[in-house]
Amino acid sequence: MIKLIALDMDGTLLNSQKEIPQTHIQAIHQAIKNGVKLVLCTGRPLVGVKPYYEQLGLSGENEYVIINNGCSTYQTKDWNLVAWKELSAEDMLYLDRITKQTPAQLTLFDEERYLVVDEKPSDLVTYDASLVFTTPTEISLEEAISGKNIMFQAMFLAQPDELDTFEKQFASQICQHLSGVRSQPVIYEAMPKGTTKATALKELAQRLDIKPQEIMAIGDANNDIEMLEFAGLGVAMGNSSDYVKKLADYVTDSNDENGVATAIEKLILNN
Repeated sequence: MIKLIALDMDGTLLNSQKEIPQTHIQAIHQAIKNGVKLVLCTGRPLVGVKPYYEQLGLSGENEYVIINNGCSTYQTKDWNLVAWKELSAEDMLYLDRITKQTPAQLTLFDEERYLVVDEKPSDLVTYDASLVFTTPTEISLEEAISGKNIMFQAMFLAQPDELDTFEKQFASQICQHLSGVRSQPVIYEAMPKGTTKATALKELAQRLDIKPQEIMAIGDANNDIEMLEFAGLGVAMGNSSDYVKKLADYVTDSNDENGVATAIEKLILNN
């Protein structure tokens, strides 16, 4: 029996217009009525999650979100940070050295801000920040490594062809020091070593006394793979790559065809 749905946001819960279809909201509430918890599991920072969480209208029984690709878990009744992994000063110095060798721009997330280190944000970074309802903040490398704020994850942003080159040149060495993943054509993400959505989901499931086989995870991208494999039932969206689909237990419809609702109705509500 499924007791928890671990749900990705971009490309999954959200359609191509970055909206939550009403059919998804209705299916989620029906699952909750049947005793299933919903936990959003996303690469987004907190500022990019809260408005959607409010739109879902979830009750107090659904108390957690996993964000920053597993780097931070928040309790939603008061938005307290209850578990986290953070980049060290050495991690950030290492990533800063890499960004000086590439057109890809380095960004960081703390609890409140979308940060750019020692340079003006590119148009791409500014656009990406707008998708999470914020604007980039420029800070110095000295401030970033000062320890005044928790730095959860880093992202390198560049146009797809530039990021292809970046990935070929740096991905293998980044993954020796941190957890790295090409989550979107224009984004390569770097988290503290060993940190993924799955590691945070495992920790939360233990807190809630829920077994992996009682979890259904739904996602579409490379940063969802570990989560889909950890869950007892891994569901890939119809808009996923063939690689992600092959790793899933079930493939639902796309995010523009109400795929989340379809999966919940077929696999949990048995409709």
